Parts: sequence; structure tokens; C-alpha cells
Amino acid sequence: MNGRLVAALESGGTKMVAALSRGPGEVLAHAKIPTTNPEETIRNLVEFFERAQSSHGNAEALAIGTFGPADLDEKSATYGFITSTPKPDWAQTNLLGPLRGAIGDVPVVFETDVNAALFGEARWGAAKGLKHAAYFTVGTGIGGGLMINGSLVHGSGHPEMGHMRVTRHPEDDFEGVCSFHQDCLEGLASGPAIEKRWGRKAEELPSNHPAWILEAHYLAQACVNVLTIAPVEKIILGGGVMNQRQLFPIVREELVGLVNGYLQLPNSGELIVVPELGDHAGLLGCVALGQDPTHRRMVRS
Repeated sequence: MNGRLVAALESGGTKMVAALSRGPGEVLAHAKIPTTNPEETIRNLVEFFERAQSSHGNAEALAIGTFGPADLDEKSATYGFITSTPKPDWAQTNLLGPLRGAIGDVPVVFETDVNAALFGEARWGAAKGLKHAAYFTVGTGIGGGLMINGSLVHGSGHPEMGHMRVTRHPEDDFEGVCSFHQDCLEGLASGPAIEKRWGRKAEELPSNHPAWILEAHYLAQACVNVLTIAPVEKIILGGGVMNQRQLFPIVREELVGLVNGYLQLPNSGELIVVPELGDHAGLLGCVALGQDPTHRRMVRS
């Protein structure tokens, strides 16, 4: 496989997945590092990349897909920082700076984790060959990314689709878990919301549990909200909660009912899909971003 050798990092609230890679099938070094406090975690990442480059050669680009919110504005004084995250101790953390120092003078991409996953799916996975797609990751939190005309969507910041407002299911009186908004999409449909509402983790609930009717109600609304703003060709639903595959047909059915014939939709089974890259979408997306010289957020050190 040809392509730049990329120092790639999928930065998550539970773990950091780091690699030196050229893409699927060519991962020269790989590590999963627990996300503890910033000092320890970043030190472990720096040491990994230094060892990896010593063994396999110098990276030609650095690409990070991170949990957030994060500062993606390369002109900002806090570019490369994780900003107002609710994760303890990580607010206002300079994630990019120390890694830039370890990797050297190479082009850099700093993105959200979900945008990276979407870009990976567009390069090698479920959205390959498409110009318009969206990705939701549903797990510890909910994040969303959007690609229009082959480009990831940004504005004054980055999309925070996990915090969109949704209408409550009539049988749901759960208060929500989002520390900022309480009952936004993340507050009602994330993994912690499922656990707090039902007293058991998502993976412990049977496939016929009423939790999945509520979950599909909220996720289908999120998909409809995207489709009414940006009529994408595919919406990819990833993350740990979506390992409950029984959710997909319920979400599709709920979506069709919510649209109620107003939008011209492709077959719902082709519209709402699983990530073909699975749990590797975020990391491989970072590799794809690092190999793409046209990506608008690729900057020099």
C-alpha cells in the first residue's frame, strides 16, 4: 500500500488508540493507552510515538481525532486544545502541542473523533464513493459528523450534533444525564443515559427490552434532523451502543414514520448503516486525513 506514513491518534475519553500506519493492513505500531490524567496520558503517548518512530521510521504526518469539544481553528492561540469537556481534569488541555514536539516538523491534522471516523468510512468503508454522508457515534457520549461535497463540515467551531434537542418519547420521564443540557440527544440516548435510566449497562439488557424502543425514538429523530438540513446519502451509526444490532431495524422504521412521506428517501436499509470499519473507523480515519493533502485543516508544524 502506498501513502504517507501517519502518526495517528484516536483520542477517547476512556482510552487513546495510537498507531503508526499507512492504512488498513499496514499498521506498523499500535497501542491502546488508558485515558487517565492529562500529564500521564500524554507522556505515555509521546513515549509510544518516539519508540514507534525509532523502530519503523519517521512519520510523514500527524493526525489526531479527539473527543471534545476541541479547538480546531489553526489560527487560534488554543489550537489543538481540548476545551470545555466535562471529562474531569481535561478541560483546556493542550493535546496537540506535546505530540507535535515528539513527531517533528510534519503536516498536522487536528479533528474531532467522529469526523475522523466519517472520513475513514468515506475513504475505505460504508461511505466510499459518496459525497454526502453523516456519522453518529453512540457510546459514552454522542458525537456527530457531517460530510458535504466530500468535505467535512466546520463553522465557527465543529458540529456538536450529539447535543441537538429531541422530543421526548411520551412514555419517558427520565431527566437526562448531560451536565450541560440534561435532556439533549446525548442526555437521553448515550450509554450512561441507558445505564442510569434502567440500572443496567446497555450490553446487559436483552434485545426485547423496552430500552431499545426509546433509544430508536431518539436516534431516528437525530437522523431526521440531519436529513432535513443536509440530505445525505448515508447515515452511519457507530459506537458501543450500536453493537446492539437489533436497534437498526427499529431506527429505520421509526425514521420512515417520522418523515411521513415528506422527504424522498432511499431505501432505509441503505440509508441507515453500520460502519464497515467497525471499531477501527476513528483510527483509520486519522490515517486517511493524514494522507490527504487537500484536507483544509492540514497545517504545517
